[in-house]
Amino acid sequence: MAKLALRFISGKYKGKEHILEDGKETVIGRSSDADVVLMEDMVSRRHTLMMVNGDEIRVTDNGSTNGTFVNGEKITSTTAVKGDRILIGTSIMKLVDASDQTQAVSAVHPTINSAISPRIAQQQAAVPRPGGSSMNRTTMHSGARSMSGTIAEVPLPDLIQLFSTSKKTGTLVLNHNFTIAKIHLDKGSIIFASISDMPSLDPLKAMFRILSWDDGDFDLMGPEPHNFPSRIEMPTEHILMEGLRQLDELRRQKSQLPNEDTKVTIPRPLNAKLSLLAQAELDIFQIVFNHREISIRDLINATELSDKEAADVLQKLLTTEYLEAELI
Repeated sequence: MAKLALRFISGKYKGKEHILEDGKETVIGRSSDADVVLMEDMVSRRHTLMMVNGDEIRVTDNGSTNGTFVNGEKITSTTAVKGDRILIGTSIMKLVDASDQTQAVSAVHPTINSAISPRIAQQQAAVPRPGGSSMNRTTMHSGARSMSGTIAEVPLPDLIQLFSTSKKTGTLVLNHNFTIAKIHLDKGSIIFASISDMPSLDPLKAMFRILSWDDGDFDLMGPEPHNFPSRIEMPTEHILMEGLRQLDELRRQKSQLPNEDTKVTIPRPLNAKLSLLAQAELDIFQIVFNHREISIRDLINATELSDKEAADVLQKLLTTEYLEAELI
């Protein structure tokens, strides 16, 4: 079996790795004699224990105050596999194959710590752990509670599930292709969401749209002062389930619609009868009527319907000739 490592995928130490040795218990915690030292107040002295035994990786919470989370689930003890994500305090780590660079660094510099001088690092590495070796120890100093990383490393649904289960409070700031979005969390519940270039977008609709982002950066900051015009009341688990369902259906629906930049207008004369339209269909029709012509993108943004519902209604109105799309 290839050697495994814990790779930090969020925060100041993103990219750092700690090798997990087969048959040796790895202690993660705030204590100076832990194998992976996380110097922050949300981490207990001996927070989590990990043991690699052949193909099995056992992750055990050691009675910590704030808990250990594997793939968003709070655990007491569980078996983990390569690719699993572990949240301890404000650090997100991933089980990966140990890189050649990690093995070389661990052999030469037992303590990996860019925040301290080489002389202090050598002194810390020389302090033996009671009953064990000082080799392959990793010390991470961080008093901050902010968490950062990339959506490519931690997909948004997984990230939000982590924050929900661990009951995080704060503002998740996302940067996707120079568009900024904010998701406000209160003890793990999503209470508001917004996208910078669409400030009037309904918060739940904005949340569903943000879930479609598959790249960019994230930062979990402290809570911001706010006076939200409305709050999201749907439970976070339901938001994720409904958002992913809508995203899957919307991808199929968009393949049947013209390009988002295509303008839609009302045909003249209008032969179809308005009296046959349902309320949601009338609402979409009225938006087009008020603008005379509008792009599909702007039309979907202007309605209170979800993106998926708006696409469904638009497709029906185009098919039944209540609306027509300009050829581009």
